[in-house]
Amino acid sequence: MIKPYRQLATALLSLLVCSQAVSTVQPNVIVIVADDLGWNDVGFHGGDIDTPSLDKLANEGVSLNRFYTTPICSPTRAALMTGRDPMRLGVAYSVILPWDNNGVHPDEHFMPESFRATGYQTAMVGKWHLGHAQMSYHPNQRGFEYFYGHLHTEVGYFSPFANMGGSDFQRNGSTIYDEGYETFLLADDVSRYIRQRDKTKPFFIYMPFLAPHTPLAAPQQLTEKYANINTDLAPARSRHTDETRRSAKAQGRPSARPVYAAVVDAMDQAIGQVLTTLDEEQLSENTLVMFFSDNGGAAYSVGGADNSPLRGGKGETFEGGIRVVSLLRWPAVIKPGSVSEQVMHVFDVFPTLAAAAGVTMQNSKKLDGENLWPFIQSGQTTPRSKPLFFTSEIPIFGNFNFAAIDGNWKLVQEVKQTLVETNTTNWLFNLSEDPNEYRDLSADQPQRVAALANAILDWRALHPINGVRAKMAPPPGWRAPIDWADYPRSLQSLQNTSAPSMAPTAVIEEILDRQHERRGRVVYDCDRGPELSIPCHPPVFKQPSAENKPPSGQ
Repeated sequence: MIKPYRQLATALLSLLVCSQAVSTVQPNVIVIVADDLGWNDVGFHGGDIDTPSLDKLANEGVSLNRFYTTPICSPTRAALMTGRDPMRLGVAYSVILPWDNNGVHPDEHFMPESFRATGYQTAMVGKWHLGHAQMSYHPNQRGFEYFYGHLHTEVGYFSPFANMGGSDFQRNGSTIYDEGYETFLLADDVSRYIRQRDKTKPFFIYMPFLAPHTPLAAPQQLTEKYANINTDLAPARSRHTDETRRSAKAQGRPSARPVYAAVVDAMDQAIGQVLTTLDEEQLSENTLVMFFSDNGGAAYSVGGADNSPLRGGKGETFEGGIRVVSLLRWPAVIKPGSVSEQVMHVFDVFPTLAAAAGVTMQNSKKLDGENLWPFIQSGQTTPRSKPLFFTSEIPIFGNFNFAAIDGNWKLVQEVKQTLVETNTTNWLFNLSEDPNEYRDLSADQPQRVAALANAILDWRALHPINGVRAKMAPPPGWRAPIDWADYPRSLQSLQNTSAPSMAPTAVIEEILDRQHERRGRVVYDCDRGPELSIPCHPPVFKQPSAENKPPSGQ
C-alpha cells in the first residue's frame, strides 16, 4: 500500500501538472450515457460491431479502463447526478418502475444545478428514469433548463413512444409527437441545441440514450447489415445469464445479437453526428465529452450483449455487470490515445467534472464520490479511500447480488431469501492477478470474506426502509396514465416540505430507527456508523438559564 505521504506527494504533483495544462476558458461539457452496452461491443476493444465514433473518442482522448457503475439503470443515474451512493438515496436495489412513487429526494443536489449556478446553460436529451410521480423529481426541477425525452425506459425505438401504453415523449413537461427513430431524434435535438445555444455561455449537456436497451429495434438497413454477425458468444460464466442463452437455443429462438448490433451501430452514428456538430461549430477543442454505459451489457438471451472476457453481465455484480466502457475526450487538455487505470466509480463523475471545468460545487451533503481529475489528466493512479459496494435485486424479489471491492480484493455475494430461510454464496477474487474472475479464493481466505461481508451489511444499513425494491408487478388494479407528461403532481398541488414518518415525534423516530438496526433507516440520510451507535437526531441542548448556571469558579 502506498504510504500517506507518498499519496499526498502524488496528488500535489498531479495538481501541478493540471494547473499548467488546464484551459483558461471553461469547457463545454457533454455527458453521453449508453444503456446496457457490452464491454466487447466496441471496436477499440476488438468487438465486431462498427463503432467508429466511439473509436474516435478513444483515439483522441483517454480510455477509463477501470470505470465502475452499479449493475442496473436508476442507481447509476442517481449516483451520477448527485455524487452520492445510491444506497443512501434509497435507489439501489432496483430501478424506478412505472408504478413507483419513488425518486431522488429533493434535498439532494444535482450536478447540473452546480453547473447552472456557475453560468452554464444546461440541457438533458434522452432517458430520465429518476422519478416521475411528482414534479419535484422532474428534470426541469433538478437543474436542467431544457429537457427533451422520456421519463421512463422502454418507450420503444420508433414512434409513437410509450411506456405501459401511456405516451412518454415530452419537451419541458409538454407532450410532443416527433416521429422517427428515437436514437436519431436525440442526436438531431442535441445538434440543434448546440447550434442555437447562447454563445456567450458554456453549455452542459446530458445525453442518456435508450440504446441498446431491450426491447431491441433498428432501421432495416442496419438490421440487414448485421444479419450474419457471429452469434456464438463466449460463455458469460454466470449461472443466470448462461441459462437464458442455453434455454433460448434449445427452444430454437433466434439470437438477439444481430438486432442488438444494429442498435449499437445506430447509437454510434448518433454520437458521430454530435461530434460533427461540435466540429462544424468549432467547439471540439474546448468541449469535454465523456461517455460510459450505465451498467454492463445485457448478456442474457434477449439482450444480445457481449461482455467477454469479463464475467457476467447486467444485474450481476461480477465485473461484466459493473465494469463498463468509458471514455473522456478534451483535446485542449487530455493526451490523445491514453489509457487510465484509475479505479473510478460513477459517483466520482460529478466532483471530477466540476474540478475539470472550474465549477464550484453547491452541494451541502457529504459526497461519496472523489475528484479524480488530477489522476485522469496525469495518467497516475491513487488508491480508493474507501471500499466500493454494488448491488442489484432485479428481477427476483429477495434475490440479491452484492459486491465489495477493497483494493485488489473483491467479494461477490449472492443472497437468496425465501419465506423461511436465507442462503448466501460467496466468491472472492484478487483483481490484480485475476481481473476476469476465474479463480475463487473464498475457501482460502475466510477471514477476508467475513470482513468484506460485514462491510456489505454496514453499507446496506444506509438504505431508507421505503427505498426501491424489485417489485416487478404493479399494485393490484393499478392503471397507467394515458400521457405520462400529465402524471407528475404539480409543485403547486404539493406541500412545501417532505412528508415525515409515522413516528409522532423525533424522539420516537430515533427509537424506531435504532430498532431497525441493519435493516435500513427510518430517518433519511442517517449514517449510524459500523457500530450503529451514531444518533440520527443529535440531542438538542438547552442553554441553561441564568438562575440555573453554576457559580463562577465551580
